[in-house]
Amino acid sequence: MHGELEEEVYVSQPEGYAVKGKKQHILKLSKALYGLRQVPRAWNVKLDKSLKKLNFRRCLSEQAVYTRGTGANAVILGVYVDDLIVTGGNLDEIKLFKE
Repeated sequence: MHGELEEEVYVSQPEGYAVKGKKQHILKLSKALYGLRQVPRAWNVKLDKSLKKLNFRRCLSEQAVYTRGTGANAVILGVYVDDLIVTGGNLDEIKLFKE
């Protein structure tokens, strides 16, 4: 997922892709690119917004855990860097989340 940048980021033209006669020009990024220091935050903000649209709530005591539903129908989602761990008591609810 390419998150939205919260600040303006400029980069030089990549070697081999520079426009002839405009090699001194720089490029303004509209999306986060892999390797930028802003990427983890941009990705986390986008993931958080996406999960909240799916009715997940972020755990108050552990910011990397999200929950949706209650009891046997609860779906629990753990976030570790860019991996998601999904668990719950109802396989149909887990499949619905994955879809």
